[in-house]
Amino acid sequence: MSRYLLRRTIGALVVMWAVATLVFFMLRIVPGDPVGAMLFDAGDAEAVEALRRKLGLDQPIWVQYGKWFWAVLQGDLGNSIYGSRVPVSQLVMEALPRTLSLAGLAFLLAILIAVPAGLIAATKRNSAADHAVTLFAFLGLSMPDFWVGILLIIVFAANLQWLPAIGYVPLSEGFWPWLSHLLLPAVAVGTAFSAIIARMIRSAMLEVLRTDYVRVARAKGLPRAVVIFRHAFPNALVPVVTVIGIAFALLMAGAVVVENVFAIKGLGRVLIQGILNRDYPVVQGAILVVSAIFVFSNLLVDLLYAVIDPRIRYA
Repeated sequence: MSRYLLRRTIGALVVMWAVATLVFFMLRIVPGDPVGAMLFDAGDAEAVEALRRKLGLDQPIWVQYGKWFWAVLQGDLGNSIYGSRVPVSQLVMEALPRTLSLAGLAFLLAILIAVPAGLIAATKRNSAADHAVTLFAFLGLSMPDFWVGILLIIVFAANLQWLPAIGYVPLSEGFWPWLSHLLLPAVAVGTAFSAIIARMIRSAMLEVLRTDYVRVARAKGLPRAVVIFRHAFPNALVPVVTVIGIAFALLMAGAVVVENVFAIKGLGRVLIQGILNRDYPVVQGAILVVSAIFVFSNLLVDLLYAVIDPRIRYA
């Protein structure tokens, strides 16, 4: 197990390095640079060249990459090239709790909806409940999360005035202010996520319910709840957990867009603002952190397999 964990951790670090390197060079391949964005292409040649020297953009790209990568190895993501040159790590640490709060609440709401819905659809196959869950899944997958967010703002914030439309309140200022500002964006992000998981639970449960050991459990006269929750559902979790790991990445990606709809200054806002400003250090640092969350969440899912199914062992 320890050797497997070490091997996967090294693989995760290699993936993060590959993503960071790809982003570094792609940012510099795209036409334009931060100097043009800062001067609006209105500066004279001397001013442009002086600013490029100040930012280190006059050096060969391999030299820039070497300096940046060495700084990252020391835990330094660099400084924003705009304004007061705030450290990128500070921007990320201020924004990351907001994104994780949104993604975590969306994940919780999606699981609370998807697990009962998937179980009901599987145990009542071809019933009205099954058709309702299928319809919900198709609608949830077909509606863009930013469009759902706009609808939620119109209904629950503008018309009913039950919840705030924009902004974020830290948890330290109270649980309800924090929750009320995150409910609408969490629902917008978690809708498609819950649809994916509900369909996966239904499919996995239908397969497990047809197995011999479930038939034997029923033949023994065990209560229906015991058959479903003790024998069938645990054995259906392995493929479901796999999809959850993949879907969590989609959830984080959805949070990037929804944060802009609800004016939450999370990691998505930082990343988009960095892209618009051609702020190389901010974009590189934000994507590095997001890729780390993706990679290590998938690593956690792999480790959960052995907890869910004792037959799985990592040799």
